[in-house]
Amino acid sequence: MKLPSNKVILLVEDCPEDYEATMRAFKRSNLQNPIFRCKDGQEALDYLYHKNQFQDRDRFPKPCIILLDLNLPKVDGKEVLLKIKSDKEIKSIPVIVLTTSDDEIDIQKCYEYGANSYIQKPVDLLKFFDAIQKLSEYWFEVALLLKE
Repeated sequence: MKLPSNKVILLVEDCPEDYEATMRAFKRSNLQNPIFRCKDGQEALDYLYHKNQFQDRDRFPKPCIILLDLNLPKVDGKEVLLKIKSDKEIKSIPVIVLTTSDDEIDIQKCYEYGANSYIQKPVDLLKFFDAIQKLSEYWFEVALLLKE
């Protein structure tokens, strides 16, 4: 079952190069879903709680999945993850940690906090494209997500 193309993906990524690489990889895998980008942890929380510039729920709908970097300015990715998974209104949204960190403590904490998956970003661009392709195939074609 393919993810309906109107379902929003929230990408929380501060690095412009990683954002561009992710977008190119999604394009290569023919992902048609709208992708909203937040550049830091506070902006991601504002989006999810419809605060500040994200108050319009029609323009900024609840995402069906969140791709979350860990090393973010303002509010750290682990804090964002903990907040999401502690809130009964949004904890059912799958959160995929997509980060450069392979630190065992980061991995442990993220799963402890409720991450649905933890993926280390490969440094090599072709391997990164391959990782995003596999992520797309699993989360957007194989896994069944809640219907809102």
